[in-house]
Amino acid sequence: MINTTWLRSFCTLVDVGHFTRTAERLHMTQSGVSQHVRKLEAQLGQSLLVREGKRFSLTDAGQRLYHEAQPILLALSGLEQRVTEDPPHEGLVRVMSPGSVGLKLYPHLLELQRQHPALVIDYRFAPNADIALAIAEHRVDVGFMTSHAARPAVSCSAIASEPLRLVTPAGVSAPGWDQLMTLGFIDHPDGAHHAALLLGANFQEFQHIGQFTLKGFSNQISLILEPVSMGLGFTVLPAHAVAAFQKPHRIRIHELPTPVSETLYLGVRSNQPVPNRVNTVIDQVKKWLE
Repeated sequence: MINTTWLRSFCTLVDVGHFTRTAERLHMTQSGVSQHVRKLEAQLGQSLLVREGKRFSLTDAGQRLYHEAQPILLALSGLEQRVTEDPPHEGLVRVMSPGSVGLKLYPHLLELQRQHPALVIDYRFAPNADIALAIAEHRVDVGFMTSHAARPAVSCSAIASEPLRLVTPAGVSAPGWDQLMTLGFIDHPDGAHHAALLLGANFQEFQHIGQFTLKGFSNQISLILEPVSMGLGFTVLPAHAVAAFQKPHRIRIHELPTPVSETLYLGVRSNQPVPNRVNTVIDQVKKWLE
C-alpha cells in the first residue's frame, strides 16, 4: 500500500515545482522531501522524477502517479475534515425519554431544528429500562429518565424534577378518599408507581392501587386524560403530561398538601466524549426544564 505521506510530498513537489519551497510548505527540510520521493520510488520500483540539477521533470510513471493521486488525496483531505469537524448545529441527535417529559421537550426540539435545519432530531418515547438499554447499546445519544440507570455503561446525573398531579373530571372540586374510591382509577403504564408516590404521601388510607376500581387503561401518554375528561375516573400523572392535554377545561388538577416530584435524570454513555450537537440539545433541554 502506498504511503500517503510520501505521496502527498511527491504531489506537493509537482505542484510547487521546487524542492526548497515544497519543504517550506510542508514544514520539512529539503532533504526530507527528497527522502520521501526516493522512498516512494523504491516502494513502486519506478523512477518518478528526472533530476536535472536543481530542476526536475516527471517520468511517464510520475505523470500517471500524479494524476491518479489527485482525487485520492482530495478524498483523504475531505475525510479528515469530516471526521475532525464537530459542528454544534449539524447532524443527527437521537433522543429518548418517557412520555410526559417528551411532550414537554419535543416541540422545543422541533423549533430548535427549524432554526438549524442541518440538525436532525430523532425522538423516541420509551420506559426507563428501555432508555438505559438503548444508551448502553449505542442506539441513542442522550436519554432522559425518571429513575437512575443501574448500568455501568450509562452515566446519569439529576437535571430537573417534575411534580406529580392528581387529576379528576372538572366537576370534582376537592376530592377526598371516599370520592376517589367512587370515581375509580384510570390506569397507565406508570399508574401504580405514580399513585403510590402521590396518594401514599397524602392519604393515610392508601395501601396499593388495587384498592380502586379500575375504570380504564391507556398506554398512550396523550390519551390517558381523555377518559378522565369524560368523567370516567381519576388518575395521577406527571405535570408535563397534564399541561400538554388539549382540553384543560374538562379536567381539574388538584394541589395536595404534600407535594411529590419525580427526579429527571440525564443519561449518556459512560467514558465517551459527547459530540457538540448532542451538547447543544442537552444545554437547551436544561434551560427548558428550569
